[in-house]
Amino acid sequence: MPTLLIIDAANVIGSVPDGWWRDRRAAAVRLRDKLVPYATEGLPPAHPGPLDIVLVVEGRARGVESVPGVRVDEAPGSGDDRIVELAAAATGTCVVVTADRELRGRVGESGAVCLGPRAVYQSLRGHPRP
Repeated sequence: MPTLLIIDAANVIGSVPDGWWRDRRAAAVRLRDKLVPYATEGLPPAHPGPLDIVLVVEGRARGVESVPGVRVDEAPGSGDDRIVELAAAATGTCVVVTADRELRGRVGESGAVCLGPRAVYQSLRGHPRP
């Protein structure tokens, strides 16, 4: 069973001051597209592929379509609450990418491993921009 990798889109996107606030949906699309290679390659060094990647979006980032390799989950309310639900429902290894300390504690209760946004962006540097 592939590792479930849940990405807190708002938190990961907000960790890099690249103008994301001008168009949150477009920023979520860019992140989604950058994540695609990791569905098969994994997230080095500790999480080899394949990965089941879920990008959780909320607010003005809604409306992003899923693509092969990355499922986009639109939180009906709080993105954090949706991430907690997904982590709790995971049947295998679950990794959540967020810098939100409160969220880390909440998903940790269900056994999820947490990584900060830096882990994702450092790994993404090896791949060309889409």
